[in-house]
Amino acid sequence: MHPRPDVSQSRLPFDEPDERAARACDVVVVFCDGGARGNPGPAAIGAVVVDPSADPPRRLATVSETIGVATNNVAEYRALIAGLEAAARFSPRLVRVRADSKLVIEQLAGRWKVRHAGLRPLFEEARRLLARFDEVELRHVPREANVDADALVNAALDAAPS
Repeated sequence: MHPRPDVSQSRLPFDEPDERAARACDVVVVFCDGGARGNPGPAAIGAVVVDPSADPPRRLATVSETIGVATNNVAEYRALIAGLEAAARFSPRLVRVRADSKLVIEQLAGRWKVRHAGLRPLFEEARRLLARFDEVELRHVPREANVDADALVNAALDAAPS
């Protein structure tokens, strides 16, 4: 189990890594989640980048921010993009993406078509970022396995002015 993220602020663009985290990591795991209260509605993203080789796994960076009014699917893609941008700072060879959005995972894996024109640019951006890594593993996980990213989404939405 990885540590719970600090959700005391509404916007945590990236944690400042300690000196050990500043070095390159061979493998990182990106947990990401996006959500909207209403669909579309006020939306936020959350992502956690983890070094799974540490014991216990160490959080390297977090993202928690509102993104204005958006759909759930737009928020899910934006969370992934922010998580991949954070992960790139650690120059991993392998990136393991864990998301509870089956749509995002299946579309990026090429098993589902991107039918909504509004998602196409986000899909393309995510593909471009994924291509930076030597290896990518995409996995849909149940919400219960993505609690830290979900907590960051809700913290951002709860802290946003109404």
